[in-house]
Amino acid sequence: MKTQGIVHKFPDNVDTDVIIPARYLNTADHQELASHCMEDIDRDFVKKVKPSDIIVAGWNFGCGSSREHAPIAIKAAGVSCVIAKTFARIFYRNAINIGLAILECEEAADKIQAGDEVAIDFDTGVIQNLTRGESYQAEPFPDFIKDIISKGGLLKSLK
Repeated sequence: MKTQGIVHKFPDNVDTDVIIPARYLNTADHQELASHCMEDIDRDFVKKVKPSDIIVAGWNFGCGSSREHAPIAIKAAGVSCVIAKTFARIFYRNAINIGLAILECEEAADKIQAGDEVAIDFDTGVIQNLTRGESYQAEPFPDFIKDIISKGGLLKSLK
C-alpha cells in the first residue's frame, strides 16, 4: 500500500471542532462534511486539497470530542494520510475504523513543510520527502490494520 501527495501543514492540538465545526454536524453526508473540512483553521483548505494529498501536523491531532465526523471529513476531502507527532486516542481509532491512513512520526512532522511532495509506503513505514530528498521512518501498520484501511474501513473489511 502506497500513496503520494502534496502536504498541508497544521500545528499542535488541532481538535475535532476545527477539523469539522459543530455547526455542520447535522448531516451525515460525507461530501457535505468534506466541503467544510478545516475551514475554521484554513478557510481555503477545501479549495487547495487534491485527491491523495497529505496532512502533516504536530502533537495531539484530533483531540477534543469523539466524533467520527472528523476523520470522515478529512478522508472525503481527498486526503490519503495524516502524519502527526501523536494523535488523540479516539481520533486514531475512528480514523482506522473509517479507513483513513494515519502515521505517527515526530521527525517527519518536524521536517516536512507545507507544499512538499511526500510518498508513503505503508508496508515499510517509510515516508519520503520528494521535495527535500529526505526519508523518515514511521512504524508500519500491522497486517490487520493495512487490511482495514485498504478495504475502506472496519465495517467494509468485515463484509
